[in-house]
Amino acid sequence: MSRQQRDSFRVQPEYQPLMRMLGIDAAAAFDHPQIITWRKLGDRENCTLDTLYQDKPLRLHIKRFRRTRGALTPAEAEVAGIMSLNAHAIPTIPLVGWGALRDGRSFVISADLAGYADAEKLVQAGLPLESLINPTADLAAKLHKADLHHRDLYLCHFFAKKDDPSDLRLIDVARVKRMSFALTRNRWIVKDLAQFCYSIASLASIDQRQCWLGRYAESRGIQLAPAMRRAIERKVAWIARHDQKLKKSQPTRNISIPAPPAA
Repeated sequence: MSRQQRDSFRVQPEYQPLMRMLGIDAAAAFDHPQIITWRKLGDRENCTLDTLYQDKPLRLHIKRFRRTRGALTPAEAEVAGIMSLNAHAIPTIPLVGWGALRDGRSFVISADLAGYADAEKLVQAGLPLESLINPTADLAAKLHKADLHHRDLYLCHFFAKKDDPSDLRLIDVARVKRMSFALTRNRWIVKDLAQFCYSIASLASIDQRQCWLGRYAESRGIQLAPAMRRAIERKVAWIARHDQKLKKSQPTRNISIPAPPAA
């Protein structure tokens, strides 16, 4: 990536008064005193900022990326994913703003999905998985019918409304891309479906996994051929092996976002 001449920060119009109130510009996305880092990985940091706005508690999420080389900054890639989903009416996170520093670091700011929670954690807390089978399968089908693939389509990346689990938002969309080549289309679809099946393996019966795939196929208006189902199972096994390696090499990768402070 070529070195840019100045810092940049683009803010959605409805959030511009909030950014001015908080005093956040591109540089402040990295050094604002209210921003709390809760996870550090090799390529990025995940942060929160809790504040009051219009007399109501508000949480912002900030992803800060290290300097990289490429046509797009990581922040621009994530924004492109959000905009691709928005263009196809696939519900996702509310984008606040994004930008980059002249040294190549970049960032994305989003608003909290208040009232929604990680679907995996909801199931672990007692929500019947059955209530999520159809809505998650339908949303996955909608994604693929739009010729998009997610590449991280795990249950934890579906956020469900706590009082209506059929109301979902798809998060962690930095790797969302268009499936532009027919020869690789099935490969990306198999990967998405295998990721979801792997993520529910400890929560679902084999029958529920097959039910999810059946609902997905019905929602797309297709048949899942036996060869494709076998490819999904092979990919599930590969993901399981890879996940064990990640847990050893990046033990903080799957830590939870801290709860907002009590009002």
